[in-house]
Amino acid sequence: MREPTSTLTDALLDPILERDPAGPRVTWYDDATGARIELSGLTLANWAAKTANLLRDEFALSPGARVAVLLPAHWQTAAALLGCWWAGTEVVLAPDPDADLALVTPDRLDDADGVDEVAVLSLDAMGTPVRDLPVGVTDFATAVRVHGDQFHPGGFRAALDGRSVAEVLAEARKSAALHGITAGDRVLSSARWDTAEELIEGYLAVLVAGASLVQVVNPDPAALEHRVATERVTVRR
Repeated sequence: MREPTSTLTDALLDPILERDPAGPRVTWYDDATGARIELSGLTLANWAAKTANLLRDEFALSPGARVAVLLPAHWQTAAALLGCWWAGTEVVLAPDPDADLALVTPDRLDDADGVDEVAVLSLDAMGTPVRDLPVGVTDFATAVRVHGDQFHPGGFRAALDGRSVAEVLAEARKSAALHGITAGDRVLSSARWDTAEELIEGYLAVLVAGASLVQVVNPDPAALEHRVATERVTVRR
C-alpha cells in the first residue's frame, strides 16, 4: 500500500473505494438486542465525511487538535474515528481534560470534565438523539446529519495516542500479516477498542488489509457457527 499523502483515513479508505466501494466493510451485531447494521466502504466514507465536516465547521477544529474518543466498538465509532482522522485531528482513547473535543456516550459524560467541547452519541441505530443534555453539550446525531458527505482534507498531524500516520499504518500492517488477514477476507471479532493496540488490531488492521469486519458485541456463543456461515467469515479473531 502507498504511504499516506495526507491523512490516515485517506490511506485506509482510498484503496477500498477504488477497488470495491459498494462491498460490505463493517458489519456490526449486538447479540443482546439482535441489531445488525452493515456499512459499505462508500457509506462508511460518507459518514466519516459528515463527522470531519462537523469537527471543522461546527467545532472549529484544525489539523493537530486532539479528540478524546470515549466510545465502544460500534459502527458509529468506526465512522467517527475515520472522520476525526480525515479532519487531521489526533485521537486519544482515554479521558483527557486538555482535549479540544470529547466524543462520549451518555454514561461517560463525567469522563469529559474539563473539555471545552463535548458531543454525545446515543449509538441508537435509528439516530435517536440524547434527551436532556447539559447546556453546552452537543447531541452528535442531530448535529452530524446536516453536514455534507464529501470532505477535502487539509493536513494531518499525529493520528492515534501520539503515533504518526506512518506508525499506525505500520502497526496495522504488521497485525494483519500476523493474523493472515488479506483483501477479501471477512474477519469476525468481538474485540474491544479501548486502547490504541486494541483499536489497531481489531479494526485498522482489517481496513489496511482491504478486508471487511464482522464486529459482534455481547456475543452469543450459540450463534457463532451460524454467523460464520451466513457472513462467510474467513478469519476469526
